[in-house]
Amino acid sequence: MENKIFLYNSLSRRKEELIPLKPKEIKMYVCGPTVYDQAHIGHARSAYIFDVIRRYLIYRGYEVKFVRNVTDVDDKIIDRAQKEFKGEDLNTAVRNVSAKYLDSYHEDMKSLGILEPDIEPKATEYVGQKNPLMQKFIEKLIKNGCAYVSDGDVYFDIKKAKGYGKLSNQAIERMEIGARIAPGEKKKDPLDFALWKAAKEGEPCWDSPWGRGRPGWHIECSVMSSDILGDEFDIHGGGIDLIFPHHENEIAQSEGAGKKFARYWIHHGLLTINGQKMAKSLGNFVTVKDFLDRYKNADLLKLLFLSTHYSHPVDYTDEKVEESKKVYERFLILFQKLDKEFGIRDVAKLPDGSWGNINRFKEDFKKAMDDDFNTPVALAVLFNMINECNKILNNKNDDRRFMLQYAMKTITELGNIIGITFNNIPEEKSDSWVNVAISMREGYKKQKKYAEADEIRKTLEEKGIILEDTKDGTTWRRKL
Repeated sequence: MENKIFLYNSLSRRKEELIPLKPKEIKMYVCGPTVYDQAHIGHARSAYIFDVIRRYLIYRGYEVKFVRNVTDVDDKIIDRAQKEFKGEDLNTAVRNVSAKYLDSYHEDMKSLGILEPDIEPKATEYVGQKNPLMQKFIEKLIKNGCAYVSDGDVYFDIKKAKGYGKLSNQAIERMEIGARIAPGEKKKDPLDFALWKAAKEGEPCWDSPWGRGRPGWHIECSVMSSDILGDEFDIHGGGIDLIFPHHENEIAQSEGAGKKFARYWIHHGLLTINGQKMAKSLGNFVTVKDFLDRYKNADLLKLLFLSTHYSHPVDYTDEKVEESKKVYERFLILFQKLDKEFGIRDVAKLPDGSWGNINRFKEDFKKAMDDDFNTPVALAVLFNMINECNKILNNKNDDRRFMLQYAMKTITELGNIIGITFNNIPEEKSDSWVNVAISMREGYKKQKKYAEADEIRKTLEEKGIILEDTKDGTTWRRKL
């Protein structure tokens, strides 16, 4: 009998069994990027976390419909358009900026090996004359008495939202302390939020019953998720920073329109750089491209993320990336040992089997992931498999080749579930020049010319070749 999957539901603030609306089907919506700048490693963590969750659910036999939206018009995009395309028509400039940075985001996600969403709706696709679903959604909220028009703007009336604050676990009375009405806003209550903003001169805008304007940020996700996934769906995800006000407001809007909305809410912790919030002003802004240009290996960033549970904050440091390198080298050393001894890198066509304790490791991996997608424990299972493979390798029994073949297949299979490809682990070849150098070194050692032998070792290290002296002789591998 298959184990059950449990996840922490931010709405109930407890772990719950994942019971989808339809058996073996998961409808999942994740808040995506606002495309006005290069994607940074905080964006990468968010995308990667939900990629791992999605991959695991598919591995467990679920049919997953994964939606990740794009905000392609808002104040930040307009500001960037005015700076980057100064003097150009603002509507055109906004389209150019959003297209430029969405293309860049897609490139980064592909470089990280993150799967594309099944559907990627854009905000601007839901306000035009052909598909004005945002305007219709807002009309329904006004009709239901949950929203009001104020001089071309439309605001959600927070006092009409039953249970407002249930996701962020806040009482309205506490939220009202310190709340203010910003200059230019025409709302009744400081907590009311904009559903529709009246057009400003030159800015992108669309027709509506209240005059030309554009949608507020919060309304986008309520409209797009319900249109694609239905009035009730299984999982809604995003960063912990979106719980309030964004996700709280999504719930208020959707329930105000008579929709049940999301059943499970998954929120991940945020990323800091050397203990500080990432900001260009602090000089610690690390884009995905910056990381890949420096380290050339997306798996190193993923391993750093995997070492911390998704719900916890993660601090990015150079030292932690170096730790990820050491972790990756553990796989590298094993893969290259097996390549050299057996030439068994290609394991895709191997049949399933039950060699050694390998199937037990698979079950341990599943138990970890079934427990709120606990990647640190799942990663530890892979380390245990490395240790087991080394034991099998040293046993010298007749069955070890087949055991190791199955182990390699399993490591590759489980690694794929958490998005680790091992693509940067080179396959070993019998490079004759390395073997000649090793023979020369052995000769020097026999002659007790240790300085010359050490010089050969240093030369090989400079060329990326690491020597390992064992009781059975000297072996070598390529440095990561």
